[in-house]
Amino acid sequence: MSTRTPKDRLSLLQGTLDVLILRTLLFGPQHGQGIARSIQETSKDELLVEHGALYPALQRLEAQDWIVAEWGASENNRKARFYRLTKAGRKQLVTETSRWRRLAAAIGHVLGPEEM
Repeated sequence: MSTRTPKDRLSLLQGTLDVLILRTLLFGPQHGQGIARSIQETSKDELLVEHGALYPALQRLEAQDWIVAEWGASENNRKARFYRLTKAGRKQLVTETSRWRRLAAAIGHVLGPEEM
């Protein structure tokens, strides 16, 4: 459990959530709550994905045919939609990952080295 308060967490830049969802689904199908939990855990509790942002993003990715959803049972036996990455989604993930790495490097150049 994190000791960070919600205001201490980092806000996601527009478009970031899509690539994080695609990356999470690279490791296998997941339901919405599992995707949000995985992003939070992988980011060491820095990123908290709100339901109000997650489900519209999942719908947007599904409309782009980058993910598909199927009904199934969650680990607590509740009905849930499980999302899976498509071939087009894998290709988009490669494109977006490259873009984000270039952007992060460019911002790093502008900010300069960390002060010691």
